[in-house]
Amino acid sequence: MARVEIYTKLFCGYCARAKMLLAEKGVEFEEIDLTMGGPQRAEMIDRAGGRTTVPQIFIDGKHVGGSDDLFALDRDGRLDPMLAS
Repeated sequence: MARVEIYTKLFCGYCARAKMLLAEKGVEFEEIDLTMGGPQRAEMIDRAGGRTTVPQIFIDGKHVGGSDDLFALDRDGRLDPMLAS
């Protein structure tokens, strides 16, 4: 199973939506909470090519984008193969 990392903030509806999709697929993920800021925020921005919104999702170290991007991958049938690697 692929390694999934998701940068989130408390009370973020898009974060909850993305985590729900991953949970429905039985995927374990590492959640990095940026609610209080800190060095992880700068790390996320660097890894995400300058994107500052949450969630930002990485599968096996590859940036796949935010919640809408994750759902688009699922709709296109490309998410499951990425998660299976």
